[in-house]
Amino acid sequence: MAAILVSGLINIETTLKVEGFPLPYFAVTYPFFGVNTSVSGVGFNLARALTTLGDRVSLLSLIGRDLAGEQVRAVLRHSAIADPHILAQVEHCAQSVILYEPSGRRQIHVDLKDLQEQIYPAEHFDAAAAGCDLLALCNINFSRTLLARAKALGKPVACDVHALSHLEDDYNADFMAASDILFMSHEALPVSPEDFAAQVLRRYPARIVVIGLGDEGALLAVRQDGFMGRFPAVRTRAVVNTLGAGDALFSAFLHSYAAGADPYLALRKAIVFASYKIGATSASDGFLDEAGLADWWKRVNHGMAGG
Repeated sequence: MAAILVSGLINIETTLKVEGFPLPYFAVTYPFFGVNTSVSGVGFNLARALTTLGDRVSLLSLIGRDLAGEQVRAVLRHSAIADPHILAQVEHCAQSVILYEPSGRRQIHVDLKDLQEQIYPAEHFDAAAAGCDLLALCNINFSRTLLARAKALGKPVACDVHALSHLEDDYNADFMAASDILFMSHEALPVSPEDFAAQVLRRYPARIVVIGLGDEGALLAVRQDGFMGRFPAVRTRAVVNTLGAGDALFSAFLHSYAAGADPYLALRKAIVFASYKIGATSASDGFLDEAGLADWWKRVNHGMAGG
């Protein structure tokens, strides 16, 4: 399996199951087993998914010097994710609250505290990156200063910029310019995914562009092959919460691609992985291991998947 560096957010996530959106006002409810708190965040989600799939992960992140930070380290140990590059550099861990309804739609509220003002120490990045085959830098501010160092190493750099509303996005432009593998969501695009992918390929150097299409699957563009096409979604089990679907798609793609799969096979397998993941409540749960993914891959391709 591959050695993959992940630089990204770790936060404390609380999910609340609601009946639907919009949410009417009420003073109190008792949603038994509808409120759950866990360690999550894009960086942690990727690291946990990749570790579950069997990759060796070096996770870089910044956490708080509070009780939540101790909770993070306990969960990292439980998840078999090493923490020498998880630095308690701020007072409080970031937190998020996610409301989700039975259809899987969700509303995310993220409190980054003062994380966006922090700089990740370059020496920790250099030490971690030296032994890695692929570098996944999430679009949190403390990853931004690592982009140039990552490119200088000559190793593949992968970024997920999530929801974009225009090509010249001030916040994400640095990440897009540094990416060999670039992921994003279709949710806020100003034009069709095909048109936007074509614009990205003209403007930025990415060799591979993937746009997640939610329950319609994903679009893949491969520069070298002149290919652009859609890959349909699959159904493995019933949807509980779509939170973290994009992280699952990204991580599973990197897992297969780093192991030598071509981008077409890597994306098809990633779609299966993400489909299974959204049968869980938390963004950091519901990941298949390598054997489980192989089993579902066979079932889906033989028309045996159910929900």
